[in-house]
Amino acid sequence: MTRPITAGVDGTRESLAALAWAGREAERRGLPLRVVHAWRFEVYDAFDLGGRDAQRQQAREVVEEAVAALTGRHPGLTVTTDIVEDGAADALTAAAADAEALVLGSRGQGALVGFLVGSVGQQVIAEAARPVVLVRAGDEPAAEAAGREVVVGQHGTADDSAETLRFAFETAAARGAAVRAVRAWTLPPVFAYSPGSLKLLDEAGGLEPYEKKGLAEALRPWRERFPDVPVVEHVEMGSAGQVLLAAAAHAQLVVVGRRARRTAVGARIGSVAHGVLHHAGCPVAVVPHE
Repeated sequence: MTRPITAGVDGTRESLAALAWAGREAERRGLPLRVVHAWRFEVYDAFDLGGRDAQRQQAREVVEEAVAALTGRHPGLTVTTDIVEDGAADALTAAAADAEALVLGSRGQGALVGFLVGSVGQQVIAEAARPVVLVRAGDEPAAEAAGREVVVGQHGTADDSAETLRFAFETAAARGAAVRAVRAWTLPPVFAYSPGSLKLLDEAGGLEPYEKKGLAEALRPWRERFPDVPVVEHVEMGSAGQVLLAAAAHAQLVVVGRRARRTAVGARIGSVAHGVLHHAGCPVAVVPHE
């Protein structure tokens, strides 16, 4: 089944930047583009928003205007649109299930701004079954054209990071870019060592060689599958989020995995993905894994 690149559009500058990113990516990969706009009938005493039909027409006009501008730049792109009367988080999460990737706009950058994707974006990222890409309003295709690296965080075993690496390599291959695979490590507390782990570390020659070996093993199948994609193996001691952000300082895309955690107030993404979303200067792809 051919999955489309799907973009969530609401008429804001952020969502239009996301649509532009999605259009370029769909064209590069030879995939169709799906545009989703979610709206709900609203009644405000202070404003005359019109009836349901009028609001539905307004939603349609938002999508039509955005798509017309996009197809003017990409005349050969196959585009479908869905205007859904539903809550944005539910509609976008459902749309992600059938997408190669769901692309959303994000607002602001930096810890002082707060949750840069808002409550809807946070929920979609935590619950979507497919990759979600966050794009800021000021995003430009210049970094893509310059061939900057696609930076991907890798941790755990080859199985743990398979979907994250898959997305990074497929994206890099479509763009003719290199992949920088980043694996951060820290010294574990003494009580974390077991006789079995000590034996493995001794055989590997120490902690850093052990981590390098783990990264190389995780990358092996993707190097074989994408032999034309240059790969830089980056192993560094430090906090995973800080190491990844430093490596992605000049990237065109950073890719991180996430395993959603269920809490009393809903799903939450991990601290590394959360930190990268707040501070990365380029688009961020968050890829779910088991």
